[in-house]
Amino acid sequence: MGWREYLALPELGVDSIKAKVDTGALTSAIHATDIQVSTVDGCTWVDFNVMPSQFSDDLTVRCRAPLVGYRKVRNSGGVQDERAVITTDVGIGDQVRTIELTLASRTNMRFRMLLGRSGIPDGYHVVPGKSYLLGGFRDANEFGEEEE
Repeated sequence: MGWREYLALPELGVDSIKAKVDTGALTSAIHATDIQVSTVDGCTWVDFNVMPSQFSDDLTVRCRAPLVGYRKVRNSGGVQDERAVITTDVGIGDQVRTIELTLASRTNMRFRMLLGRSGIPDGYHVVPGKSYLLGGFRDANEFGEEEE
């Protein structure tokens, strides 16, 4: 797989999201806003918004998932914060697997999603100089995005 790939999050209603593949991060993260936690019939849920387009907030998907818990995560700047954690299916190439996903503000980051090493399927290797080796759910210019 390349250092960036298009992924799908079918349980969250996200058909396509460009993700940075980061072998230096254990857990995957997604840019989430308007995070709200509630308890219904003894189950704790988290509702949040995802903007899957890398350069635009025009498309917003409201998501809901069971809250797994909270995890302390050190960001790329070395600052530790506590994030809500969910599990969800992710489509990676022709595979679907369940991953843990932390909800984080990635406002100042280039990618709305980061796929950590625990989310990389067994047998896959990351080719640092290549992108979109698994094909894509969307054309790179689908949302008017320029190729970096």
